[in-house]
Amino acid sequence: MKIKDSTHLQALMTIKNTLKDPHGVLKNWDQDSVDPCSWTTVSCSLENFVTGLEVPGQNLSGLLSPSIGNLTNLETILLQNNNITGLIPAEIGKLTKLRTLDLSSNHLYGAIPTSVGNLESLQYLRLNNNTLSGPFPSASANLSQLVFLDLSYNNLSGPVPGSLARTFNIVGNPLICGTNNAERDCYGTAPMPPYNLNSSLPPAIMSKSHKFAIAFGTAIGCIGLLVLAAGFLFWWRHRRNRQVLFDVDDQHMENVSLGNVKRFQFRELQSATGNFSSKNILGKGGFGYVYRGQFPDGTLVAVKRLKDGNAAGGEAQFQTEVEMISLALHRNLLRLYGFCMTATERLLVYPYMSNGSVASRLKGKPPLDWVTRKRIALGAGRGLLYLHEQCDPKIIHRDVKAANILLDDCCEAIVGDFGLAKLLDHRDSHVTTAVRGTVGHIAPEYLSTGQSSEKTDVFGFGILLLELVTGQTALEFGKTANQKGAMLDWVYETEKN
Repeated sequence: MKIKDSTHLQALMTIKNTLKDPHGVLKNWDQDSVDPCSWTTVSCSLENFVTGLEVPGQNLSGLLSPSIGNLTNLETILLQNNNITGLIPAEIGKLTKLRTLDLSSNHLYGAIPTSVGNLESLQYLRLNNNTLSGPFPSASANLSQLVFLDLSYNNLSGPVPGSLARTFNIVGNPLICGTNNAERDCYGTAPMPPYNLNSSLPPAIMSKSHKFAIAFGTAIGCIGLLVLAAGFLFWWRHRRNRQVLFDVDDQHMENVSLGNVKRFQFRELQSATGNFSSKNILGKGGFGYVYRGQFPDGTLVAVKRLKDGNAAGGEAQFQTEVEMISLALHRNLLRLYGFCMTATERLLVYPYMSNGSVASRLKGKPPLDWVTRKRIALGAGRGLLYLHEQCDPKIIHRDVKAANILLDDCCEAIVGDFGLAKLLDHRDSHVTTAVRGTVGHIAPEYLSTGQSSEKTDVFGFGILLLELVTGQTALEFGKTANQKGAMLDWVYETEKN
């Protein structure tokens, strides 16, 4: 979609006009603008095609316009955690390049349009925590690329297709996941067997006398009402406390649940990493090692293993990283596949980044070209902008550096390592903490006051830009000059000359 196309520009303006924007996050969407790629929350490709609409958690209300179907190059739609109401427009089925669609935690109602089955490239679909009703979208069985599906906490009815995404969750739909259905049929990490939910009574019971059938039906109705009430209470508590992920007290360890994030068995990760072989070490940090792993289906992952799962620092690192990554969802942020907890172990499982970190590639062969370096800078900037402006509460990373910017197969920047991150309410200017971070990347005012804000991340991002330009890390500069802050001194001297 070329930005000069007035049809597509009008589509964006129509989307804006049908939404209510209390925080003004769409205020720079201007009808007279010649470059929508400069608009907040709009992402574009290098060819100036609009590929992303990303406005999560901003209290948007109103309707989602059918004009969204005219944005035919969209790959990502992130509108979760808002108050959008109405129907999901059937025109969304025109977005054949769409890979991520997240409309969760809104007030959408009605049926899921069958046109969703046209989204051949769709990999990630979340429509959970709405009030969608009607039959389960059988067209979802046609989405061959789908790896994650979450339709939980709606009012959908059966039957359910026999083939779903690799990871799926349909709990909280009483007409599908009632008392007669095994829990494993409602969420999991493998396709479920086909079954038909239209007939809830076995043939033997149906053949009983009419009187018994009436009594049985009444009992089922009462149970159904109780299940609905319990489901509503659970849904309400889930929405109210969805940011409280788990209690890491050892006595509750076996009851930990992170929703759609898979809980792995230790032996699975042990096998995938070759018993944590030193040959599979990708890197190490203050809390442990990261290993390359491969599951039996061929999926490559990175497994972060804490040195001491019971140590106070390691436990805090584990909880912080899971909480932050679960709150934030963006194409330039590292997402979490799963975790593992035992009495002595804490492990986190991430997608494998084939091109390593920016720090490793700065010295690698072949060297990064300038186009790639620019793309890395823009991607990392988009990820940080999302953390600071579009998350509620906002997230302060506190350790922005080349080693924590990972590169996927296409050398797209992925911001990772949230072990030092902090939550900050949008009404607050800073959070006071013990100084944490990496030498050469810590803002001077943070060192002197202990007050961290998005400005400290911006400082770290500035150092990252210098690393991309010079091809050296800030720490290497310091070692060469035998002093801290040598990279900034070099910039000052360069400006003088």
